[in-house]
Amino acid sequence: MNIKLTDIIRRPLITEKTSILREDGRTVVFEVARDANKIQIRTAIEKLLGAKVADIRTSIVHGKIKRQGRYSGRRPDWKKAYVTLREGQKMPEFLEGA
Repeated sequence: MNIKLTDIIRRPLITEKTSILREDGRTVVFEVARDANKIQIRTAIEKLLGAKVADIRTSIVHGKIKRQGRYSGRRPDWKKAYVTLREGQKMPEFLEGA
């Protein structure tokens, strides 16, 4: 299974909750590929961002059921990863202001 690093890390999540977590300067939250494991996420973060990772917590977010009139559909499930950087590592510049 050969996945590109940019396919594993989809995008950083910028929400009110993740902004509070980022205030300590060490925790960053990303949307990641659903089939990626913690080892793949760790290597992708370390190679793409150049920061050492201390800990990773992942969770599956279940898709909501949405209705359009009498028709209902379901949004897909997705995975997010809470990445804690090592002590002394700083967050990449492009994530600082977001």
